[in-house]
Amino acid sequence: MNTETLKGKLAFLREAEKLKDVLRSGHTSSGRAESTAEHSWRLCLMAMAFAEELAPLDLLKVLKLCVVHDLGEAINGDIPAISQAAHPDKGARERHDLLTLMAPLQPPGEASLGLHGELLALWDEYDAATTPEAQAVKALDKLETMLQHNQGANPADFDYAFNLGYGRKHTGTTPLFSALRELVDADTRRRMAPLRGQGASR
Repeated sequence: MNTETLKGKLAFLREAEKLKDVLRSGHTSSGRAESTAEHSWRLCLMAMAFAEELAPLDLLKVLKLCVVHDLGEAINGDIPAISQAAHPDKGARERHDLLTLMAPLQPPGEASLGLHGELLALWDEYDAATTPEAQAVKALDKLETMLQHNQGANPADFDYAFNLGYGRKHTGTTPLFSALRELVDADTRRRMAPLRGQGASR
């Protein structure tokens, strides 16, 4: 057991705590702005809830990817899903921020080894989405976002229609994700129905 290594991990965890204060554009069912840490927590819970349907994927790898996928947002925050098309450098920025966050895990002049190397490899795997596990987390990430949009007590001008086109590239990759997509889209349409009625009555 190396004391300096332990100190580095504690320093990293202190920095990662900032993710609890990074707010997203969606709201909880009580109307409070959702944090990125809360989104990542329910993403992990989704992976566990659908573990049987996700077999034979490596569930531990899936959970690690869920935990790491938005970790870089602890530095410069979240770009709302509806605004991401205007930020083509989002991935590069988040990777840079992740490296900043993980600095306490890497002694100066040393290669990316240990936890530092593992976290970076997981983030790169998620970003590239070339493995079945990363593709599953990409799909679940989109579905969790949409689920929260539908469940939240959002502002009156919240754009629920955005859900219907969001993340289709990732949610159509397997029968499971397609089925979940249909269910969540139905929720979106139900959420939109009263808003259409209000528009018609004006």
